[in-house]
Amino acid sequence: MTVHKQRTLGIIGGMSWESSESYYRLINEGIKDKLGGLHSADLLIHSVEFGLINELQEKGEWEALGILMANSAKRLQAADAQGLMIASNTMHKLFDAVQEVTDLPLIHIADATIAAIKKQNMSKIALLGTQFTMTQDFYKQRLVDAGLQVLIPESDARAEVHRIIKKELCVGQFKDSSRQYYQQVIKDLADQGAEGVILGCTEIGLLIKQADSPIPVFDTTLIHAAAAVDFLLE
Repeated sequence: MTVHKQRTLGIIGGMSWESSESYYRLINEGIKDKLGGLHSADLLIHSVEFGLINELQEKGEWEALGILMANSAKRLQAADAQGLMIASNTMHKLFDAVQEVTDLPLIHIADATIAAIKKQNMSKIALLGTQFTMTQDFYKQRLVDAGLQVLIPESDARAEVHRIIKKELCVGQFKDSSRQYYQQVIKDLADQGAEGVILGCTEIGLLIKQADSPIPVFDTTLIHAAAAVDFLLE
C-alpha cells in the first residue's frame, strides 16, 4: 500500500458530540475518497464536556469559555497537532482566544463557508444557528465583511430555532415537527430574497438536508469537514 504523508489535525469537539461524530465520519470518508483503500484521517480529538459549556454559554460567561477553549488547543498542540479546528459554529466566538495561545493554523468555519457561497456567486444569504451565531458580530460580521448580505429570522423564530438546537438536536432528537418548522423559516427567508441558507450550527445538518429546502443549503459541518480534508492532504 502506498503511504501518503498526512498532516495531523487537532479537533476541539464535543459541542455537541452528536455533530462531532459527523465530523469524524465525514473527514475519514473524505480521506478515503481522495486516497482510496484503507486510508483514514490522522486526527486528534479533544471532546469537551458540553453540559458545562452550555451552562457557561447561557450565563454569558465567555471569558471562562475562552480559557476552556485555549486549554483544549494547548493540549492538542502538545500532542503534536499541526493544525486545529473548532467543531462548532457558536464557539468560533472564541476563535481569537484559541489563536492567541497557539501558533498553529486554525481552520475557520465561516471562512470555509464564505468560500463555498462565493463559488456559487450568491450575495444574499440566510443564516440559521444558535441565538449567539445569528445575532452576534463574531460570525455574522465576518459574512458581511466578505460582501454578503445576511438575513436572519425574526425574534420569535430565532428563539425557536435556538430551542430546537439545544433541547432536541444536541441530545439526538430529530422531530418531524421541528423539521417542518425549520422548513417554514427557510421558506420565509427565501421569500425575503435569500438565495441560499447557511446551516450555521453543526447540528442543523442532522435535521435539515438539501431536499428539505427550496434554496441551496450550506451545511457548515460538511463544508468544515471538507476544509479539514484539504488541510490534512496539503
